[in-house]
Amino acid sequence: MTAALKNKYQQSWASSLADCREEVEKPIPIIVEGKLTRMVGMTLEAVGCQAPIGAVCHIISANGSSAEAEVVGFSGDKLFLMPTEDIRGLVPGARVIPTNSVHCIPISDQMLGRVIDGAGRPLDGKGDIEGDETVSLEGEIINPMLRHPIEAPLDVGVRAINSLLTVGRGQRMGLFAGSGVGKSVLLGMMTRYTTADIIVVGMIGERGREVKEFIDNTLGVEGMRRAVVVATPADHPPLMRIHGAMLATSIAEHFRDKGKNVLLLMDSLTRFAQAQREIALAIGEPPATKGYPPSVFALLPKLVERAGNSEKGGGSITAFYTVLAEGDDQNDPVADASRAILDGHIVLSRELADSGHYPAIDIEASISRAMNEITTEQHQKSARRFKQLYSTYEKSKDLISVGAYSPGHDHRLDEAVAIQPQLVEFLQQDMNSAVDITTSCATLDEVVFSASQLVPQEHVQVEKPAVASHMAISPDRVAQ
Repeated sequence: MTAALKNKYQQSWASSLADCREEVEKPIPIIVEGKLTRMVGMTLEAVGCQAPIGAVCHIISANGSSAEAEVVGFSGDKLFLMPTEDIRGLVPGARVIPTNSVHCIPISDQMLGRVIDGAGRPLDGKGDIEGDETVSLEGEIINPMLRHPIEAPLDVGVRAINSLLTVGRGQRMGLFAGSGVGKSVLLGMMTRYTTADIIVVGMIGERGREVKEFIDNTLGVEGMRRAVVVATPADHPPLMRIHGAMLATSIAEHFRDKGKNVLLLMDSLTRFAQAQREIALAIGEPPATKGYPPSVFALLPKLVERAGNSEKGGGSITAFYTVLAEGDDQNDPVADASRAILDGHIVLSRELADSGHYPAIDIEASISRAMNEITTEQHQKSARRFKQLYSTYEKSKDLISVGAYSPGHDHRLDEAVAIQPQLVEFLQQDMNSAVDITTSCATLDEVVFSASQLVPQEHVQVEKPAVASHMAISPDRVAQ
């Protein structure tokens, strides 16, 4: 062995010895285990250990049963935990092992076309999903001064929304509806016909039967190719339902950060709020408004504000959150709070649904707060004119139905009565057909202009709008 080679080996041994000495001198982390002392409902109490809020803990019984739980509160030396999975088999005195780590989910483009639960586990039987990166369920807060403003419309394929409630790329909209008025069908239409690059669907707290039906019948094969579905049905623990909503938003953020235009559909925001109510009440938080504790109204904007545009040149998340109005009460606490933090709302009417009017959108009660920034002045005039005609007829509908209406006394009402069948036809759309935003606006012009042609011209003079006047917005501003 040459001197140079011998010197090389000596340096290698010295380096290895130094590394070993460094590892030996490192302090060994001590994990202080606690024990399970109490369980009431879905709330677990542990003593003898410490862990931060949101940390994951493993609970192991002597009989071999185990479960995963998350720290949701504490009082004195007690930790309050909420399970994320089945807890059958746990016994008093079970070991509680804190990990001091929070829930992080591996995420990648392989999620497209897949159905997963709130923990990122596949539900479709197509194998595991390998993640390129790991993301937190909490997401990252974007500086509001760095967000790109909403300035381009997003085509959702629904004529009434495209023309009268135009949605901007990066806007957050609420879909307010009672049960059984067609919100799932409307969500499915937007999923299939939107021009967004990626669709993320969060089915939170809904019936398990609806998950497969929505995927097979409403979403379809074509819709699933560019979609990710996160499903946490009503039989999942409340914490897992919250994780499902957070995970759906994190997936949308992942694709937005890659420059994609994402459509996020969450059904429903109410079930998300109810899950937080279950957790808060279980750990002793006092109810404030109709049984909802204050933490519910603090968590709602924390979720909703994660959607929207990123910095200039980046992607966007256009979000639709369904809100279940209990008993069709639009002043329900969750509905009222949601209306205040969203950028507009679409109200579905049970009366319209019962009469066979689909989609059952109540135009008078609905609004898009970003519409004026993303449409032309002519488009806005046509939309206002349409709503005026529709509202005029609705206000006098009772008089008309009993025969008290007499033509010639009110030219505005004469116009509304004459054009009413066309207004109703315009608002209705078959669930299997799509109407793009250009066609929607052109048809709106035609309907509004025809109103002035159905009554004597001396009553009203309306200038016919120029063809394709709404598309004064350059084509590159329309979300592709």
